[in-house]
Amino acid sequence: MLDLFDKIQEASAFIQKSWAKKPDVGIVLGTGLGPLVEKIKVEATIDYGDIPNFLKSTATSHRGRLVCGELCGLNVMAMEGRFHMYEGYPLKLITLPIRVMKAMGAELLVVSNACGGMNPYYKPGDIMLIDDQINLMGDNPLIGINDDRLGPRFPDMSEPYNRELIAAALETARKNNIVAHQGVFVAVSGPNLETRAEYRFLRMIGADVVGMSTVPETIVAAHCGMRTVGFSVITDMCLPDALEPANVPRIIATANAAEPKLTTLVTGVLDFERKRLNK
Repeated sequence: MLDLFDKIQEASAFIQKSWAKKPDVGIVLGTGLGPLVEKIKVEATIDYGDIPNFLKSTATSHRGRLVCGELCGLNVMAMEGRFHMYEGYPLKLITLPIRVMKAMGAELLVVSNACGGMNPYYKPGDIMLIDDQINLMGDNPLIGINDDRLGPRFPDMSEPYNRELIAAALETARKNNIVAHQGVFVAVSGPNLETRAEYRFLRMIGADVVGMSTVPETIVAAHCGMRTVGFSVITDMCLPDALEPANVPRIIATANAAEPKLTTLVTGVLDFERKRLNK
């Protein structure tokens, strides 16, 4: 069987047959956020099922394809849909696309997700820049023998989300009158939504929003030396004393409605990155 390093090389080589450019940025688009792809000048589209060692995306609203092209003057690889622990997949394979992006040359990772808001100052449709994270998934993609070719045994997590990029996104939000917060994302395994007692606990330990993704990708990005910026779209409020049953169609609709705001913030970050790279 191939080890993780060989799986990354095999997937990278396959993608390069369709798109030989070096990516500047990798993008992961979560639930309801796929329309951002429409802003990309597409040069190649590859279904996950065709890429060696990629998983199949089964989550609602995730198209399950890799889109390569140009956005804001940068070469980008965008995942139109991601993989989740609740689909039954191991975190090492869930995060393999991040390592493929890095292997092909990407130094910046943009991650996004739809999430539940627990901070009472937030409301559905708002966007939160992820400042920090809490991993309550009960697993970690780095568990096991470390391959020094991929990153260090004990990666530092003092700044999992790049402060310069957060500042660039918040400045873009101010210029465009977009409500954008800065806070802490907590990841749980799912797929069930949380109980009232669990929401109280998550809020008590310092989380502003909760979701079922993003943290594994960010851990791997830190492990392989990528800079990361993360966006959470609040799709529903998870206030234990006023909790309503989850409405998945409404959650997806809220994420879709917020997508233009997310696009504005992401393009602001990419413009900042393009200037930094003098492109």
